[in-house]
Amino acid sequence: MSGPLTITRADHTAAEFRLAAAKCTDPAQLRRLLALALVLEGRSRTEAAEQSGMQRQTLRDWVHRYNAQGVEGLKSRKSPGAAPSLTQAQMAELKALVIHGPDPTVHKVVRWRCQDLQAEVARRFAVEVHESTIGKWLHQLRLTRLQPRPYHPKKVAAAEETLKKTSPLC
Repeated sequence: MSGPLTITRADHTAAEFRLAAAKCTDPAQLRRLLALALVLEGRSRTEAAEQSGMQRQTLRDWVHRYNAQGVEGLKSRKSPGAAPSLTQAQMAELKALVIHGPDPTVHKVVRWRCQDLQAEVARRFAVEVHESTIGKWLHQLRLTRLQPRPYHPKKVAAAEETLKKTSPLC
């Protein structure tokens, strides 16, 4: 049998916990507040945990968090997620690279595709990512994956205009 579960912080009474729970919008925090109210009323750890839908150990952890941080410690937290693969400076460099466009002699392409950018990111920043991640990054940078139709680097604009004027189709 476990020892008694003690709440060392005397900020709130069981009634105040129930009032706070009535105003709470987070269901998980509400359950934690009601469990602490049961503990303050003198219920055993097992009984308070069962009535609140959690394990004894979980209730014990929440009591310790309340003792250390108060009611704010009972709130649900969001995970920070994975660290970004590229820094802000690298993202700015990627944006400039996309806006400037590829150099056909160096990059061997006339327009950027996601797979081309994927290879360029791996070469420049030593970061391996999926093609869809490149598309998401372009969206975050407010760029589109749709590119204008490429043109041949040896194209002569004057000859094209002459052809348009003399063609019977135009």
